[in-house]
Amino acid sequence: MWLRHNNSWPLGLVLCVGIAAQAQVPPQPKAQKLAPFVTSPQPIVDKMLEMSRLKSGEMLFDLGCGDGRIVTAAVKNHGARAVGVELSPVLAKRAQQLVESQGLQDQVKIIQGDMMDVDVSGANVVALYLMTDANEQLRPKLERELKAGARVISLEFKIKGWKPAKVEKVEAHRHPYTIYLYELPQK
Repeated sequence: MWLRHNNSWPLGLVLCVGIAAQAQVPPQPKAQKLAPFVTSPQPIVDKMLEMSRLKSGEMLFDLGCGDGRIVTAAVKNHGARAVGVELSPVLAKRAQQLVESQGLQDQVKIIQGDMMDVDVSGANVVALYLMTDANEQLRPKLERELKAGARVISLEFKIKGWKPAKVEKVEAHRHPYTIYLYELPQK
């Protein structure tokens, strides 16, 4: 039995507890934030979905879904199903609240987690508003998991090494935006 004296713990006990705690908890890789949260104006969201040729019954994945506006618009305006992936617990909760407030929980799933860990092989369309470096990190995953004919729609930032099938410049709220549409397979 260990005894305390003057509110101090014996050094041997402290070391044993500390070593045991370290041995029981394997180091976890930290999820990497690939972009800051910046809202997309609704007219831009609508144009992205239109350019992607999203059809009723198709599956859209929004990687870095923020507040959920793309996934909800995909369901409401195109009859699609959607999955939003968001690293931030606060934003994932906000997206889930938006989905629930619109009664779309049967068509939209919000995943709070790292987009690099989510299987996107079921996607017909992947929506991105990530910076170029993040798109570059994501590219091998998209090439590996997406099936031929899948489309990737990226707001503002190119995917290095891929040739866009279409590029459109659109203005909203006095700001010019560029939207890139890519079609798989890309090499």
